[in-house]
Amino acid sequence: MSLSSRPNLLFVFADQMRGQDMGCAGNREVLTPTLDRLASEGMRLTRCCATSPVCCPNRAVLLTGTYPPVNRVPGNDLPVRTDLPSLGTLARNNGYRTGYIGKWHLDGLPRDRFTPPGPRRLGFEFWAAYNCAHDYFRPRWFEDTPDLRTAEGYEPQVQTDLAIAFLQEQAKRPEPFCLVLSWGPPHDPYHLVPDSCRALYDPASLTLRPNMQPDAPNPLARHLECRGTLADYYAAITALDEQMARLLETLESLQLTQNTFVIFTSDHGDMLWSHGWMKKQSPYEESVNVPFLIRLPGVVPAGGVSPVLMGTIDILPTLAGLLRWSGMPDLPGRDLSAALRGEPDAPQPGSVFLANYLACDEATMQGMPEWRGVRTDRFTYVEQPGRSPWLLFDHHEDPYQMRNLCGLPEARTIQESLAEQLTGWLTRLQDPFLPGGEMLAHLGLTEAWEERERQMREAVQAAQRRNR
Repeated sequence: MSLSSRPNLLFVFADQMRGQDMGCAGNREVLTPTLDRLASEGMRLTRCCATSPVCCPNRAVLLTGTYPPVNRVPGNDLPVRTDLPSLGTLARNNGYRTGYIGKWHLDGLPRDRFTPPGPRRLGFEFWAAYNCAHDYFRPRWFEDTPDLRTAEGYEPQVQTDLAIAFLQEQAKRPEPFCLVLSWGPPHDPYHLVPDSCRALYDPASLTLRPNMQPDAPNPLARHLECRGTLADYYAAITALDEQMARLLETLESLQLTQNTFVIFTSDHGDMLWSHGWMKKQSPYEESVNVPFLIRLPGVVPAGGVSPVLMGTIDILPTLAGLLRWSGMPDLPGRDLSAALRGEPDAPQPGSVFLANYLACDEATMQGMPEWRGVRTDRFTYVEQPGRSPWLLFDHHEDPYQMRNLCGLPEARTIQESLAEQLTGWLTRLQDPFLPGGEMLAHLGLTEAWEERERQMREAVQAAQRRNR
């Protein structure tokens, strides 16, 4: 197969977007015509799970195909190892031109640091990225020099402009491409959305999920109003949907549709008052379940809906299987490409492993502990350090996870079985399942984390001084 005939990859992911908040996923109150179209032209996975549902850890899992204890990113703002194979390096080794646009958040602190060409970019050649900023009407990015680039407008639109320019240039080149586009929304601040999208939603008319507790005391929701925030969250998703439409139109105009895998997903979800919690780092579905849409005409069955269990850890080996890459390292994730191609006898994993290795930031403020868990086709089972059972939910009988079965006599057999599965995962991964501080010491990251905490405190204090 010649390089020019090999499929391209356009991998797009949002930040903090829940898997259930698309029309094609059953939430008809969210306006997502383009994502719905993408699902109808390709396949939607209903059980795609964030392996470690918080930004930096899950991004490191996605791009390196390794768990946080290996890539050394158990919590936010720790720099990822640069000596591991990655999506970027593997694509380049297989003859692909690589590009990364948008939020990076894998280069440590400060969050505004320049990531120079070289190993810290994990194999991505074209670069228009910024480490971390959620200021959606002040777009900024670096290219190959420390000179900060800025633009006017809505950040996802500007980033999509850059992606379209990359695609237009790539259409003239002989080699296939691997382009990753990372949007910041619908991650908070929730109110930073285009007025045109906000006008599409009436907060008073929105339906709240049955497990939402808008009056529950939560330090992260102190200055937020539930319905208005939910409307802004949906508006941000619609704004991304509009940018996705531009990308698909560009592929069509450049005659790249028939030879480009298009994937849309997210790094994790958002609790948004479900069970009284906010944000991420939670084992509940609102935090763990993320969208996963994939399209390639003639390869991925159109209109397919797959219940295959996929964790973030499985994405890199699955992409390699779909693109038929050679020279792959021995990764811990599973190649699920047969399931995504709709093959009838494709392997179906029995469970995925989920973890929050280090409670930090929003989790600390809410009292969310470290945890490990397994998700099967029917159950979620979660323990706290010390192998203390915490949560057990039956998704068939209790889709909103409102009845915790842990410790109940009628659930004893299934709880014991799931605990045994979790033991198997911990053994295979050589995970000592320690509390956060002890886990940092075990990984040799105590000093790095203390420095991270110091810099974050100073950044917060500086912001407070500016706002006085």
